Amino acid sequence: MAERDDLAFSISATNRAPRGDEVNGHDYHFFSTQGFKERIAAGDFLEWEEVYPGRYYGTLKTEVQRHWTAGKHILFDVDVEGGLRLKSILKDEILAVFVRPPSLQVLEERLRKRGTDSEDDIARRLAKAEAEMKRSPGFDVELVNDVLEIATQELIQRTAVFLGPTEPK
Repeated sequence: MAERDDLAFSISATNRAPRGDEVNGHDYHFFSTQGFKERIAAGDFLEWEEVYPGRYYGTLKTEVQRHWTAGKHILFDVDVEGGLRLKSILKDEILAVFVRPPSLQVLEERLRKRGTDSEDDIARRLAKAEAEMKRSPGFDVELVNDVLEIATQELIQRTAVFLGPTEPK
C-alpha cells in the first residue's frame, strides 16, 4: 500500500475480542456475537463466514462502498472461504491472491512467536491452514510468504499487472 495511492485496506469485522493493542475500526470492526448476527440478518455483509465454531469474520458492505466512493482499489485480508466468496461475487473485478506459509512447521513457529494464541487456538489454526492450502487452485495467484520482502515485491508486481502502473508515492 505504501507503493500505490489508489489502494485502500478493507477492515474486516469479527466477534472475537481484540488481541494486544488492536483498535476497533482500525484493526477490525469488533462486534459482540449478537451484534454480528444482527448485521448478518440485516444483510450488512458482502461476505461473512463462521471461520471457527462461534468465531465470525466478514466484510461489511459499507467498508467496501466507502473505498469505492473514494475511487480506490481495495485490499482484502480474509480467510480462504471469504476470498473464494469474494471471487465468486466480484468475478474478474478482483485479483484473488492466496498467501501461503513456506510450511505448516513455519506457520506454527510464527504463531508461537507472536504469543497471542492459546495452544488450542494454534492447533485449530494449523488444522485449518492444512485444509485451506488445498483450496489454493481457486485463486488467481499463489504467493509463498517465506521472506517477507520477496513476497511483497512479487505482490507489487502482480498487482501492477492486474491494476496497471501508477505513479509512485
